[in-house]
Amino acid sequence: MIFSSMKQSHLFTKTKKEVPKDEASKNAQLLIKAGFIYKEMAGVYAYLPLGLRVLEKIKQIVREEMDAIGGQEFIMTAIQRKELWEKTDRWSDDNVDVWFKSALKNGTEIGFGWSHEEPITDLMKQYLTSYRDLPTYVYQFQTKLRNELRAKSGIMRGREFIMKDMYSYSLNAEQHQTFYDAVIEAYLKVFARVGLGDDTYVTFATGGAFTQFSHEFQTITDAGEDVIYVNREKHIAINEEVLSDTVLKELGVTKDELEKVKTAEVGNIFNFGTVKCEQLGLSIVGAEGQSVPVHLGSYGIGITRLMGVIVEHFSDEKGIIWPNEVAPFQVHLVSLCKESEDVAKADALYKQLQTAGVEVLYDDRDARPGEKFADSDLIGIPLRIVISPRSLENNQVEFKYRQSGEETHIFYTDVLTAIQ
Repeated sequence: MIFSSMKQSHLFTKTKKEVPKDEASKNAQLLIKAGFIYKEMAGVYAYLPLGLRVLEKIKQIVREEMDAIGGQEFIMTAIQRKELWEKTDRWSDDNVDVWFKSALKNGTEIGFGWSHEEPITDLMKQYLTSYRDLPTYVYQFQTKLRNELRAKSGIMRGREFIMKDMYSYSLNAEQHQTFYDAVIEAYLKVFARVGLGDDTYVTFATGGAFTQFSHEFQTITDAGEDVIYVNREKHIAINEEVLSDTVLKELGVTKDELEKVKTAEVGNIFNFGTVKCEQLGLSIVGAEGQSVPVHLGSYGIGITRLMGVIVEHFSDEKGIIWPNEVAPFQVHLVSLCKESEDVAKADALYKQLQTAGVEVLYDDRDARPGEKFADSDLIGIPLRIVISPRSLENNQVEFKYRQSGEETHIFYTDVLTAIQ
C-alpha cells in the first residue's frame, strides 16, 4: 500500500477534548481524542483515516514477516457453518462461550467467525491430497467477532477486531515443529519492528478453547489483563494460569527466580497435532500409498489489539508517541505562517517532501500556535517540523522529535537531506 501525504485542513476528523464517559482505557481515550477511532459501543470501534493508516502499517509489517517464512495470504468468510464446528465439539456454548450466532431466512443456523481452524481445514480437503502438497501455510487478516462478557480495555479487548490468523498443514511432527519455531522467530521480529521487542516475552500458557497448552506473546504493561512470571535474564515467561512445579522444572527455573508482572497478550500459537484434521476428515496419501493424518498449527496476532498496546506503551501526559514504523505519517509539518510569502515557502516545503516520498501531515489550518502544538503532541507523529516567520528570518525551520523532546534548527534548504 502507498501512503500519501495530506493537508490537515482536509482531514475530516478533528481532535477532541472530551471522550465518552464510559471509556476508561487510556488507549481508547487517546485514540478517540486524537481522531484515530470512533466508539460505536463498548468493544466496537470504527477506524478513521489516521487509525486506518496505523493499522495498515502494522498489517504490512506482519505480512512481510509471514511471507518471509512461506505464508500465502487469502481471506475466508466470516459466516460459519454450524455442522463444521459440531464435528470438533466447538459449536456448543458450553465449550466456546464467545459465539455470535444467527439464522438464515430458511432457518439454517450460522455463526460469525471467532476463529477459522474448522473452515480452513475443510477447504484444504479440496487442495491437499498428497504428501507432495505439504507443508502448506496460509494466513489472512480478518474481522473477528467475539461475544465477550466484558469489553473494558478499549481496542485491547473488543467484540469486533482485526486479527491475522495463520494455519500450517504439515506432514509430520518434525515438519510441524520446524515451522512452529520459525513462527516464533517471525513473531519476535514483528514485535521488535513495532517497538515492543524489549518487553514482549514468549510465554508458556494454557490453550483455552484451542488446545491444552500453547505459547503466548505477552507484552509487559500495567493496562494488561494477564499476569505472568518472567525471568528477564533467561527470557523465560510463564502464564500464571499454568504455573506449577512441573512447568518450572521443565523450563529449568525456580519460582524465586521469577518476577510477577502484568501483561497484555499480543499473539498466540497453538499446536493441534493431528486431532483437528482427523475430526474434519483431512488426510493425505503418503509416499508409500498409505493414508496419513495432517498436523495443524494455528498462529494469531491481534492487529487492533497490538495497536492498543502500542498506545499504552508509548504515550505521555500530552498524547501518543508513535514508533517510526507504525506512525500514521513520518513528519508533521506545522506552519505558523500568515504572510503570503512565508505561506508559499511552507507550501513549497510540503510539496518537496511529498514529491520525495516522505509521508507528511501538513498543518495548514488557520489556528493558534498553541492549538497546533497541542494537537501535534496528541497525534504523536515522530518528527515535527515547525516553519514560522521567526525561523524563516534565519532561513531555518525547527525540528522537534516527539519521543525525546529534542529540538534543533535546520536550514530550510537542508530539510529533505536531514530527514533522509
